Order: sequence, then structure tokens, then C-alpha cells
Amino acid sequence: MGAVELSFVVPAHNEEKFIESTLFSIDEVAKGSLPYEIVVVDDGSKDKTFEKALTFAKRNGHVKVLRSIKNFGKGDAVKNGFMQAVGDIVVFADSDMEIDLGTVSKYVEALKTCDIAIGSKWHPDSMVNMPLFRRFLSHGFNFFVRLFTGMNLKDTQVGLKAIRRNVFVNIFPRLAVKRYAFDVELLTVARLFNLKVVELPVNIRIERSFNVKELFRMFLDLLGIAYRLRVIRWYERSSVSK
Repeated sequence: MGAVELSFVVPAHNEEKFIESTLFSIDEVAKGSLPYEIVVVDDGSKDKTFEKALTFAKRNGHVKVLRSIKNFGKGDAVKNGFMQAVGDIVVFADSDMEIDLGTVSKYVEALKTCDIAIGSKWHPDSMVNMPLFRRFLSHGFNFFVRLFTGMNLKDTQVGLKAIRRNVFVNIFPRLAVKRYAFDVELLTVARLFNLKVVELPVNIRIERSFNVKELFRMFLDLLGIAYRLRVIRWYERSSVSK
């Protein structure tokens, strides 16, 4: 395999049912494209996610598996994976098989004219299958994201994003959120540094539900982002060495 040009970062927490299928799907969509690698980050799983990912990696030299000693959160896993990725283009893909990865090539292609391409459930061409209550929560959360950060994106939370690595190298060390609002913080700082963001269609099926604790944590994280952005201007003055 030549020099890696495309890196897939796959955060995983208790995904033993899906991790092998996810890695196989990535291989299927990536074969024949740019030289690529897959970086799996096991976020302190208590099931056999790590073991199954490691077994897959032993059969496939382009796959490497990282492991956190405990569950720190999806944002922390994505950040760690990014720091270990070597491709010029980095794609973040959730490991739960909710998203059809067949459109990844369109996200990579979009980076010719933007810095980050993100999936959006509310893009006119998206195909979305999710409970009505989750739709309500998604729109409600996005309302507060717009209110607190000033972003005009329709959706920040879809687990499929592609970025140009060189423009995000100095952004990732500034990020503080470790869990679900990580996407909001990433896009908030991208906007602050005038990076171009494009929303693309996604084919997604969501069956899982959020619990009250998760929603509360997301809202607290959002408040923290707004405080760092608008009150103390932490993102602008924070050292990239952090």
C-alpha cells in the first residue's frame, strides 16, 4: 500500500454487534479509491468490541485499533483517532450502522471546494427514517445551537463528516467537549476560523433513543461552548498545545 491519503476514524463504544459489519462496509466503499487506512477507537467498551475490531485488524494491515481504558465519550474518541490518522483527508464515521456509507465518495469529492463536508438529516435529498420524538429533539437541539453559537447549519450531529486534515490540525487541540456536543464545538470553531462547511445528503436510519441524562449533558456542553465562545473567547486565545 502506498502513502495513505484517506483516513477513516471510527469511534466505537459497546458495538460488538456492528463493528465488523461497519469495517467491512468501509472497505467496500473505499476499495479502488485513494490509498486508505481505518483507525478504530474503542471508547472503553465493556463488550467484545475491541476484540472483534482487533481480530479484523489482524486480517487487514490497513486497520489499526486504539483503546481507551474507560469510556470518555465519542468526542474524545474522535479526537484521539484524528491525532493518530495520517491521511490528508479524514472521514469520521459512526460504528453503529445507522448511516449508509455508500455516499462517502461524495463527501471526499466535496472537499475540493470546502474544508469540511457534513451529513445533514434535513438536507432536501436526505433519506431519514427516525421516530417522531427524535425528529423533535433534533430540531429543538439545533434551535439552541443556532441561538448560542450563531451557526446557521441545519444539523450538526450526523455521524458522517469529512475534513481536510491540514486545516484542522490546529483546531482539534482547542476542543474541550468529550461527548455528544463535540460536533457542535468542532463546527463552532471551524466557523470562528472562517472554514468553509458544506452540508450533504445522508441516508440514515435511527432507532435508538436518548435518555434524559444524555440530553442534559448535551445541553450543559452546549452552554459550555457558548461560554467559551462568547464570554471568555477561549477558542481564540487557547494555545494549540493544549
